Amino acid sequence: MTEFLGYIRPDDSVGIRNHVLLLSGTLYANKICDYIAGIVPNTISVTHPLGRCQVRPDLRMTRRFLANTGSNPNVAAVVVVDHFREEGCTAEDIAHDIQEATGKPVATVNIRGEGGFVNAMAQTMRYAADFARVVSDFRREPVPLSNLLLGVECGTSDTTSGLASNPATGACADAIIDAGGRAILAECTEWMGCEHWLTERAATPDIAAQIVAAVKDLERRAMESGEDIRGSQPTGDNIAGGLTTIEEKSMGAVKKGGSRPVVGYLEIAQRPASSTPGLYVMYGPGHGGESISSMAAAGCQALVFSTGGGHTSAHPVMPTIKVTGNIHSYELMQDTVELDVSGVLRGEFSIKEAGERVLAEVLATCNGRLTKSETFRDLNSFAIHRVGVSI
Repeated sequence: MTEFLGYIRPDDSVGIRNHVLLLSGTLYANKICDYIAGIVPNTISVTHPLGRCQVRPDLRMTRRFLANTGSNPNVAAVVVVDHFREEGCTAEDIAHDIQEATGKPVATVNIRGEGGFVNAMAQTMRYAADFARVVSDFRREPVPLSNLLLGVECGTSDTTSGLASNPATGACADAIIDAGGRAILAECTEWMGCEHWLTERAATPDIAAQIVAAVKDLERRAMESGEDIRGSQPTGDNIAGGLTTIEEKSMGAVKKGGSRPVVGYLEIAQRPASSTPGLYVMYGPGHGGESISSMAAAGCQALVFSTGGGHTSAHPVMPTIKVTGNIHSYELMQDTVELDVSGVLRGEFSIKEAGERVLAEVLATCNGRLTKSETFRDLNSFAIHRVGVSI
């Protein structure tokens, strides 16, 4: 378990998928991206409701999410589709950011510039088909596990999450870090009350201070909206699953980050500038779509999603592996949940052994095994964070 088979990109990053991405720059291009992705093999679409009439900070955020998603190593080539021209977040702006960061092939289509919807549809199809043929020649090569950047997420958490699936996810993250890889823990609303569990592992005092400041900042933003974050967290499904306070939820959530040193702090959707092995923590809300999208934008090739109640959420670019410690949820949701680690609670195997099972699933996915969510192509949980608060 020291290597996997991946696609080496021009910037020396390594993908575990070889997608052509049809990337919508704005709401009005969504239909073209989705339609072509349903026709041309090995293409996927990323769509969203933004990219127009946003205040500048939000527009910059949209550009960061879109460009960094296109830069993910699982993407071999990109077609960016735009409607007209939103200064500061045009198709050309997004394409420039992707090419400058990665060197991968990128094309742009402008609906108005092509003479309307039908012409733009045809041009997008031509680019997608040409790219699909080119990247079909790419071949997997053996690479060290140190090339892996793993995202860890939890959702629909219950009492089993903090006792089984989150610790198992953390054990998997530790194993990858021990092999020279990296992991990202986001959802800083779910560090609340357990900040010290992270600050005690921080590699520097600055990182420790950023962890505390991140939680305070997101709580402040929530309060400024007129909503105490404790009025929305835990969520209704958390409460149904037996969790009573945000602190209790955090005690389970933080465990999915494992036990290794915290070597870096990232703003939301920011790509790590360092290849130093360890855990990186990322600013952002507990909102699942935004959280997993921010980690894909940061460059995570795979995500382990720990869930108590079961989940359908998955990212279109980053294969999403579901793990549960609730046997009943697994039985109800096994069409989208890969692993049941409830045996930890029955004493059938240890957390370390559960982590080994999660790692084996991660490596199989890295080597090409489809996740259950990938077999349902339209399970798309892409979302862009707003400067207006999400909790």
